[in-house]
Amino acid sequence: MKPRIAENEKENPIIVGLDIGTTKICVTVGRRSGVNKVELLGVGKAESAGVNRGVVANIQKTVTSIREAVAVAEGQSNVDIKVVNVGIAGQHIKSIQHRGILTKNDDDEIGRLDIERLISDMYKLVLPPGEEIIHVLPQEFTIDNEPGIKEPIGMAGRRVEANFHIISGRVTDIKNIKRCVDNSDLEVSELILEPLASSEAVLDEEEKTAGVVLVDIGGGTTDVAIFHEGIIRHTAVIPLGGNIVTEDIRQGCSVLRNQAEQLKVRYGSALADENKDNEVICVPGIRGREAKEISVKNLAYIIQARMEEIIEHVYYEIKSSGYEDKLIAGIVITGGGAQLKHLIQLVEYITGIDCRIGYPNEYLAKTEMLNKQAFDELKSPLYATGIGLLIKGIQSIEEEEMRNEEKVTKKSPQIKEKSKEGVKEIAEGQSKKEGWLTRFLGDWIKDGADIDDDTFIGKK
Repeated sequence: MKPRIAENEKENPIIVGLDIGTTKICVTVGRRSGVNKVELLGVGKAESAGVNRGVVANIQKTVTSIREAVAVAEGQSNVDIKVVNVGIAGQHIKSIQHRGILTKNDDDEIGRLDIERLISDMYKLVLPPGEEIIHVLPQEFTIDNEPGIKEPIGMAGRRVEANFHIISGRVTDIKNIKRCVDNSDLEVSELILEPLASSEAVLDEEEKTAGVVLVDIGGGTTDVAIFHEGIIRHTAVIPLGGNIVTEDIRQGCSVLRNQAEQLKVRYGSALADENKDNEVICVPGIRGREAKEISVKNLAYIIQARMEEIIEHVYYEIKSSGYEDKLIAGIVITGGGAQLKHLIQLVEYITGIDCRIGYPNEYLAKTEMLNKQAFDELKSPLYATGIGLLIKGIQSIEEEEMRNEEKVTKKSPQIKEKSKEGVKEIAEGQSKKEGWLTRFLGDWIKDGADIDDDTFIGKK
């Protein structure tokens, strides 16, 4: 089938998100639909075999999985996928705070280009060997010693200072992700930290202003992002996720890995006390061996022990950020691990902070491309990162549009000035000519010349 090109593709270009996870590789295809909405055109999912704890461990296996997911997404959306926004996570991700200063030549209003100059200066920071900056995120600004400004664009000022939240990652891991995308015959448009993408899909501006912690429990890692007053304050990646829970079940119950995964998904609970003592699950034996009986309560004890460890790590990050007492909107859990039963109760019991599950359905617009069942499946926390990558891609396009508008606006006064100067030169030239003619005629009349009105010829 020939790839379908959208009628309004120039106004609403097609965006593709690529979530390279530890358990799954997900490709989402969509475009902007109205205000703050995303129209999903297609989704492709494949099992991730070459990724371990958010880091590429086998390039060939990862490339095969990416191609498989891309093929499914292309089939659903009828779009030829070439450029993708890629999510990045892993234990190697670090974050630091830094301050930047820009001194302008005049007191004119601060524009988007001035902020971009400040941000580009941050990318020149010297990091430890083997590390590379992924994101530079502005926090508060200080303009001419006036602190606490969040939106500096349009304000007048000469000296602009800003606090930045800088996220970096290991160069080799970043290159490996890019190599996987290149080998899949795709091009990286932007590399986006996964918790930032997830936060766009499941949090609203009110929560970010009030103070909120996003906890994205994936297969290999648990990502944490803390927001307060609409600004990102802290990010962290914990190298524990759903896969380690599955491994614990495999060892504790002496079953196969795929059986352990099914036990976790179907019967798993984060609180053992919520389960009955007499509930038993029958697991088939290997190659004709006797079936194995597993207590649901014992299964919950195994899961609870590991989930408590993960939540303790999250709570440590909350306390070390210094925003523990400023989280009015509490904790929002998303990702595949958020589907575990009784998880909210366990999180609230350990941290003492209100908690809810984050579903990425708030920004999804109804689409004709997907049937109702497929569309409803995408509202699962499992797809928060994939949908968030689309939203981040749309935001990048909007920022580019604003930047181009500002460039045009800045150029137009110069054009006006040049045209004014041109008119002035013509006027001055004209007046010089008129002055010469007047002087010539004046001298002529002084000499006594007679001027004939009809022929404009002087006769002595």
